[in-house]
Amino acid sequence: MCKLMEVLERDNARMDIQLHKVLRMNGGDGHNSYANNSPLQNKVILRVKPILQESIADLYSKNFPDCITMADMGCSSGPNTFLPIWQVIEALDETCRRLNRKPPILQVFLNDLPENDFNFIFKTLPSFHKKLEEEKGSNFGPCFIAAMPGNFYERLFPPHSLHFVYSSYSLQWCSEVPKIPVNKGNIYLAKTSPPSVHRAYLNQFEKDMKAFLSCRSEEIIQGGHMFITIYGRDDNYDDSSHKYTPNMWELLGITLNDMVSEGLIEESKLDSFNIPVYGPSAEELKNLIEAQGSFTINRLETFKVGWVEAMDNPYKDSMDKYKRGKHIASRIRGISESLLAFHFGCEFIDNIFQRFSIKIEEQLELTMDGGNTNHVVSMTKK
Repeated sequence: MCKLMEVLERDNARMDIQLHKVLRMNGGDGHNSYANNSPLQNKVILRVKPILQESIADLYSKNFPDCITMADMGCSSGPNTFLPIWQVIEALDETCRRLNRKPPILQVFLNDLPENDFNFIFKTLPSFHKKLEEEKGSNFGPCFIAAMPGNFYERLFPPHSLHFVYSSYSLQWCSEVPKIPVNKGNIYLAKTSPPSVHRAYLNQFEKDMKAFLSCRSEEIIQGGHMFITIYGRDDNYDDSSHKYTPNMWELLGITLNDMVSEGLIEESKLDSFNIPVYGPSAEELKNLIEAQGSFTINRLETFKVGWVEAMDNPYKDSMDKYKRGKHIASRIRGISESLLAFHFGCEFIDNIFQRFSIKIEEQLELTMDGGNTNHVVSMTKK
């Protein structure tokens, strides 16, 4: 990773570079990989399975297509890549059994930015097909899986070519870093961020979400379905409340501030860095979808998944706060290392996340794990 970062640094001004050339989850299956550090995303996918099954059953029952074409926008790599596909297969299988019909062929396109570790995905594809053969046999139609690298805020497919679009924990990532006038000492929306920062983040999210909805409205057939799960915030969120608890990005910002105070990182580097993530409220999301006008919302629900709750370690309940802090810090590293290494330098990464784990430990000691707020939206193309 560091060699790639050095090449990018020589060829581009750090944060002026187009984000799609830098942003990616950690590839492979190593200790710091996204594949081994995405249990929270896994819990979110599992939590919304009943709503997904409902969407697939409705889609198939109204059209009975011989082949369903599905696209997963922001597939990343690792076990979570194949989990939604398997859920769709189970939903189709169950629906077809109930209706006494032969299951359709399933064509799946896996989409993410070109720097995504598609090689890792396709190295593990044979085991997915083996599982399909062992558990479904000839009872389920063929399942064809292909990659479609590209920016999902742009057009990716021919008109009216998709029956179903799926996206989980991807649309909170902005297409570019919001145009922020000043957010001194912060790397994200924080309690001390001025209103102009909140507006800049919201403007960027609105621009991106409108582009996503418009592109998908061209690509999805009439009556097709779209299913998205996104990191968000509560509608009644109030950062002035005495119950206010900093989120993980704020804790990471505090960690970087400490390193600035110690002279390890330049202050100008910190002040020029902002995480390109926006967690909308359910109301903001609903208003954007309705204003764009191409989709009818069938379900919109909000739920929480805690960081500790999502830990996949069977001994998590007996873990002390230090081990839990390290586990959670590794989860954030899996999704943010590429950005941090590009901006601050690879040589700081281990130090940043060692310190960050301590901040998380301290926060877990002070407050309960409120977890991430998530929104799930099931909709139909008009």
